[in-house]
Amino acid sequence: MEAMMTLASSVIGRSVWTASAALLEADTQARAASLQGVEALFFYRTDAAERLRRQDAAAARLDQMEVLETLLALPVGIPVPLASLDADQRRAVRALPSGAADRDRETVTRRAVRPVRVDLAVVSAAGWRQGLRDAGRFAPFCRRAMVFTRRPARLEELLAEADFYGIGVFLAAEHGVEMLLHPGEYRPLRHTAAAWCFTEELYQLLR
Repeated sequence: MEAMMTLASSVIGRSVWTASAALLEADTQARAASLQGVEALFFYRTDAAERLRRQDAAAARLDQMEVLETLLALPVGIPVPLASLDADQRRAVRALPSGAADRDRETVTRRAVRPVRVDLAVVSAAGWRQGLRDAGRFAPFCRRAMVFTRRPARLEELLAEADFYGIGVFLAAEHGVEMLLHPGEYRPLRHTAAAWCFTEELYQLLR
């Protein structure tokens, strides 16, 4: 299969979108990119309000794990008294990039939220193990699937294994793409700085 950067604008790429339509929201967009060391086609939704807020505030990039951890510890839009924070937390708040939060002498108010929501990542699979491995890179962040251009041997056995890991399977044929297995639902146990950082990395590619 061609690299996913080419696939995104090909007939196969559009067919993957069509085959995924039932899983996606109406305002979903797609972008091919390399994240986590893997080329994939990402289906995402932009938070328009957050994008405009960052533009108006000339906000700095949010790509440091420590910064995101600090923000996650703060509620959105609610002033937090600085006196309620310990010394390390106050230092972390003072180091927040511009546009991430409002701060005065007594309070800090978080403004930044995730700029995009990634609903599905689809990787090209030259082989079954490689497809499982590459799709697995995105397990902490979104639903995942892999697409083949030829029907693998022992398909039923392989679909059972993909189902165990929650990874969807597409098969590209001459007249389009067929979804052989739906990807599992993405149900994170908690919000993490790593997952937020993932969306920030994609956001930078979209600007």
